Amino acid sequence: MPVAIAEKLCLECGEPIKGRTDKKFCSDACRNIYHYHANNAPINYVRNVVNILKRNRRVLSELNDGREGTKKVHRDKLVERGYNFMYHTNIYRTKAGNTYVFCFEHGYLELSENWFTLVRRDEYLERSGDSKPD
Repeated sequence: MPVAIAEKLCLECGEPIKGRTDKKFCSDACRNIYHYHANNAPINYVRNVVNILKRNRRVLSELNDGREGTKKVHRDKLVERGYNFMYHTNIYRTKAGNTYVFCFEHGYLELSENWFTLVRRDEYLERSGDSKPD
């Protein structure tokens, strides 16, 4: 008596698969859609975070336009330009106990509830081989 072989179904659409025994999809379209859905969510998350970090850096850079590399600004200015306080690249704590929050080479020190000193750490650029901004 012959053994019944279970019919394999496409992982994407559930249709029966014809052809090789190791096939997982009924067509190239189903294979592409399956892998797109499987890989798309993490890629979108990373893309969104990188875009937020770039925007944060741009906001800090535009507001900190002085040659000194420091400037005092109100929180509302940062928020108005789209700064997202949840995303940053690193935190720097000084020996004096001050905590600077950085988005790449641009950062801030919170002075009071709504005031910040914006700073720029040119040595971050120098370490990476980039030159200081003029």
